[in-house]
Formats: sequence, C-alpha cells, structure tokens
Amino acid sequence: MLKETSWPSRLFDLFNIVVLAVIAIITIVPFIYVVAGSFATQRELLEKGFILFPTEFSLDAYTYIFSTSTLMRSLGVTIFITVTGTLINIVLTCLMAYPLSRRDMDFRSPIQLLVIFTMLFSGGMIPTFLVVKELGMIDTYWSLLLPGAISAFNLIIVRSFFQQLPPDLEESAKIDGASDPGILLRIVIPLSLPVLATFSLFYAVGHWNTYFSSILYINDSTMWPIQVLLRQIVMLSQGGSLGDTSSLESNFVPPDQAVKMAVIVVSTIPILIVYPFLQKHFAKGALLGSVKG
Repeated sequence: MLKETSWPSRLFDLFNIVVLAVIAIITIVPFIYVVAGSFATQRELLEKGFILFPTEFSLDAYTYIFSTSTLMRSLGVTIFITVTGTLINIVLTCLMAYPLSRRDMDFRSPIQLLVIFTMLFSGGMIPTFLVVKELGMIDTYWSLLLPGAISAFNLIIVRSFFQQLPPDLEESAKIDGASDPGILLRIVIPLSLPVLATFSLFYAVGHWNTYFSSILYINDSTMWPIQVLLRQIVMLSQGGSLGDTSSLESNFVPPDQAVKMAVIVVSTIPILIVYPFLQKHFAKGALLGSVKG
C-alpha cells in the first residue's frame, strides 16, 4: 500500500538526503584519495597533487612496505594488543558491572561514586606514567593493556543493561541451584551480546588506534604498534627507511607520499573488515545500554 506524504514531509526527507549525502562525500573522499594515492606513482602525485583515480597504476609503495619485516611486525603487535586488550576490557567490565547491577550488593553506592569520580577527575599523564614506571611495566605490553582496562563510561552503560534484565531469570536460576558466576556466564552474558559486541568494538578501535600510550611507555622500536610506525614514516619519509631493506634493489627509491598512504590503507583496512560483523549489534546495543539506564 502506498503511503501518502505531505510536501513538507517530502522536503524534509529531501533535506535529510542531501545533508547525509554531503556528509558521506566529505567522509569518503579523503579515504578514496588515500587509497588512490597509494596506487599512484610518485611522479603523478607530485604533478597533480590531488587524485581520486590514478592514471598510472603502481604497486611500488606496497612492494616497498611489504619487502621489509617492520610493517608486518608492527601489524602483528597491533593485532595482539587489540585482541588481548579487548578481551581484558570485556572480561573486567563484565566482572565489575554485574555485581554493581545487583541491588542487594553491599557498598554498591560508594563504589559507584568512586567509578563516577574517575570519570570527572584523573591523575593526569605524569602521575600515570610514574605509576606505570614504578610497577615495572615500561617497555612491556602490560603498559598498554592495564592502565585503561576498564572504561568507567562503558562500565556504567553495561551495568545499566544488566539491571534491565528480568530479575525472575536470576531467581529461577538460583532455585535451580545456579551460583552467581554461573548466572553471569549462562544467563546474563548470553542475553547481553548486543551491548557486549558494541563495547567490544569500542574497545577494539581504541586499542587499534593506540598511539600516545605507545610513545610514552614503549621505547623498544620492535614493540611499536603500527600507528607509531606510521608516525615514524611520516617524520622520516624524506630519505627514511622502514628497517631492513636489504632485499630491495640498490637503486630502488621509495615513493615517499605513496608509502605513507599505503601504510594508512594497511593500518585501516583490518578494523574496517571487523566492523560489518558487529554492525548488526551496534545500534541495538548502544541504544539499549544507554537509554534504559
């Protein structure tokens, strides 16, 4: 059945379409420029400056960055930090959010006030660095995984989601002899997959883009994630090197601008591949977790 709409409604829809199309173009064009530039020759980049479709297709940039072990090692470090860090984040967030969602928990309100306090006030960069240093975590991956293991904001939303689950389910489980850990693992977590998938994506993107913490805490270049490597490439692009280049020809000149764009593409594509698998839970999880709180 056709639905009749008024002219103001059609104009409003048209306005929305135009605005969203403009925002989409503004968002997509820079990424297309980076992808096109990574496949362009250095000569074309210098002549045209801005290209969306390279006329001379070249794989020199990708040949250069994949001819060294530096990029793949940094990519492996980033994947390790992202997977391990996200698991730690989700596990610790659930372990803290579930007790706080129980209204019969002792000292529940003071603990929640302490959590909220950390959202408003933090120790700052220098005290945090000193704590990490005194704990002996400098030049270890723990310095990237533990300081931000639980996000107070995410914790409150997950706790709110847990609170909305029907209490009858927990009571029935207790009558059947289930313990609190069993209720969390077998009932609460399976019913909370949308919100957990959403915040897994939030945590994963945060770890994937880890940059400043790595500069502060990691001095060993072999432990750098790919974002720090990208910074080094940008800083050293003029005559710089990615590391072991012995496999390259002696007269090989890396296409500087294209190399930077190729590294951006390589560092961006993996997290873009993950997003569609979590997208179906994204809107539902964020909406339920935040609105019902």
